[in-house]
Amino acid sequence: MDIVLFHSTYGVRPVVTAAADRLRSAGHQVHVPDLFEGQTAESTEEGLAIRDRIGNDELLKRAVAAAAPLSDRGLVYAGFSLGGSLAQNLALADDKARGLLLLHGTSDLADDASVDELPVQLHVADPDPFESHDWLTAWYLRMRKAGADVEVYRYPGAGHLFTDPDLPDHDAEAAEQTWRLALGFLDAL
Repeated sequence: MDIVLFHSTYGVRPVVTAAADRLRSAGHQVHVPDLFEGQTAESTEEGLAIRDRIGNDELLKRAVAAAAPLSDRGLVYAGFSLGGSLAQNLALADDKARGLLLLHGTSDLADDASVDELPVQLHVADPDPFESHDWLTAWYLRMRKAGADVEVYRYPGAGHLFTDPDLPDHDAEAAEQTWRLALGFLDAL
């Protein structure tokens, strides 16, 4: 399976390369575009500042440019937080997308969004400062209306980026459960 994995506002940090290695060990081809061109952040605020300097439109252009040469293969789009938002936008626009794996983040979607039973799996903290319960409920309903086959896993008490062992948000148990479920999801595609 070909997977394109997008990083969070922290950039390509060890957690991203470790995730790619974990997926490769399970037999997948993983592509990790560096949308921040080598910049990494030490805090959420610093990461958001990098994102804002680059701009959302430019980040989306970079994500499209990174995925376009691979998209004829039937990609699985995946991402951490901001990267999940980008992955969702690309997957919904790619009629060959095989799946969407969202870690810690979602994105709004157009009212006319439509997919043909796209398998989607979301892993999110509960509560999450960036993904409120109301937002997630509305997102889930809109994704289902668009035709996606959605699974949502919430992790009570975990921090926003709970899969990153280098951040205070880390929750080892939630992270392991996330990866176990994510690998099962990918194997079923």
